[in-house]
Amino acid sequence: MQFSGPLTRGTLVRRYKRFLSEVQLDSGELVTAHVANSGAMLGLSDPGLEVWLSYSTKPTRKLAWSWELARIDGRLVGINTMHPNAIVAEAVAGGRIEELTGYDGIRREVPYGRASRIDLLLSSAGRPTCFVEVKNVHLKRGEAACFPDAVTARGAKHLAELAEMVAAGERAVMLFLVQRDDCRFFSPAEDIDPTYARALHHAIAAGVEAICYDCRLRLDGIDVGGSLPIRL
Repeated sequence: MQFSGPLTRGTLVRRYKRFLSEVQLDSGELVTAHVANSGAMLGLSDPGLEVWLSYSTKPTRKLAWSWELARIDGRLVGINTMHPNAIVAEAVAGGRIEELTGYDGIRREVPYGRASRIDLLLSSAGRPTCFVEVKNVHLKRGEAACFPDAVTARGAKHLAELAEMVAAGERAVMLFLVQRDDCRFFSPAEDIDPTYARALHHAIAAGVEAICYDCRLRLDGIDVGGSLPIRL
């Protein structure tokens, strides 16, 4: 996935009201940037962080600036949770996710379950339909990439719906996409949301496949990197 234009460097002043941030650009200008991330962003929103913003010229946008990346311990981390579906769809189409190769059709945001939408629906003649739920991960604890970073009742609901697809004879995959490249494995954050951790265990026992990939981040784009083992 390529960014639509060059990113602009700045320093985070504060994140506030959940979806807003104040950033001082290297030019000295103080701007308000949209934060497309509903999570707690633990360790990723401290004042003084080096951040990178995109700029939109669309007249319909309330805020022209969007927070895309942060640099933590010298490594880039993706902040924008609107990107993972596109990153994964591009990787699947390019055959870069081994577990999801061999499908002819790729559709996004398809209604299913109980008033939900599946992130990716993969299809191919002679194979069960594959329902792929994508979750953005950016919390790091030690060497582990962890999810979630805040309580997510919606996430637990999605896992239950994936299990229902397996029971109906389809294939279901929970894909955790880590928007950073400095983790060695994935583990659910049981202390943050024990209900989600239990739901993940139950979903896997019901036949839902769980896989995890990290990302390679650059100032001009983000691509899927390598597979990470999952430790429950």
